[in-house]
Formats: sequence, C-alpha cells, structure tokens
Amino acid sequence: METSSKRKSSYREKRKKVRQAACSCCKTQSSFNWQCRCGFAICQNCMDENFWGMSCNGITWVCPDCGDSNGFGNQ
Repeated sequence: METSSKRKSSYREKRKKVRQAACSCCKTQSSFNWQCRCGFAICQNCMDENFWGMSCNGITWVCPDCGDSNGFGNQ
C-alpha cells in the first residue's frame, strides 16, 4: 500500500509544473509565456513593456536572442 506522502503526482499536477516557466527577462515564474523555438520565453508584462522594440505590426514579434519571427496568434 502507498501512503499519501509517497503518492505519485497526478497528470494535472505534472502538466501544471511543465507549463510554468521562467521569463527570460525578469526571471519570474508565470503560467503563460510567449515562447520562441530557440527557448527564449517572455511573460506578458515584459512583452507589454518591450512591445515597441519587438513588433512593428502587432501581428508578429521578433525574438531578441535568435532574430526569428514569431506570431501572436491573432491572424
């Protein structure tokens, strides 16, 4: 028999741990980050502050690490 302290994590708990990633700018944990394929992640607060330098059209944003273009998902 398993005791409650040795119980395995449920699928939802594992997914929640995976989803929370650190922002590459402010290093805070967030449940949602804009992510580039190179691994760069930026939280919504940092994206709002740096939007003027990362996007010229409001449809895509450019990764400051690799220079790749990423979509906001609004088109």
